[in-house]
Amino acid sequence: MSEKIEFTSNYSDHSTDRGFQFEFNCDRCGTGYRTRFQPFAAGTISSALGAASSLFGGVFSSAANVGEQVRSASWQKARDEAFIKAVEECKPDFIQCPRCSSWVCRKSCWNMQRGLCKKCAPDLGVEMAAAQSSRTVEEIWEHSKVAESDREMLKDESWRAGVRATCPKCNAPLAENVKFCPECGTAIRAEKFCTKCGAKIKPDTKFCPDCGTKQE
Repeated sequence: MSEKIEFTSNYSDHSTDRGFQFEFNCDRCGTGYRTRFQPFAAGTISSALGAASSLFGGVFSSAANVGEQVRSASWQKARDEAFIKAVEECKPDFIQCPRCSSWVCRKSCWNMQRGLCKKCAPDLGVEMAAAQSSRTVEEIWEHSKVAESDREMLKDESWRAGVRATCPKCNAPLAENVKFCPECGTAIRAEKFCTKCGAKIKPDTKFCPDCGTKQE
């Protein structure tokens, strides 16, 4: 009984009637490893017979047919032997994950410490760096949105003068920067702040005691 050939689905066969070559790919990153070309001597003879049959026919045609039949049997046998050799050549570069059964490349997709592929056991250092970078990008976009929404408010210097969201007495919501509560009449801007540095000053102060800016 012939020996069974172990094979996987992560390979491509680039063999021709002149020789054999295979390419194995990582199931995770797709990195490919192509084996060295193994020539098939009988393929050259068969090609020569085929060319002769197309030119002369007759006995050469019969010889080509016989050669093709021989080539088919011998080629398949040689191909199996070449495939076994190719598997042995590339096997050290791959390892099968015991959890998901994927064949991954040792170089980039195998977590040596965990004994699993990086899909099942990601590299925590890499994941942390990626998460931090993603968070930074999110914060940049969020800041951009806030800046856009506050652009009109920033044009008005009065925003420094203690804008409140609710009335300090009745807690009524305030839709804008107002001086008095529209519900109870309480003075909202009882406290005064410097229009330049934002320091708290008395309502009748003409010049800021911290920066000297004239108050209007």
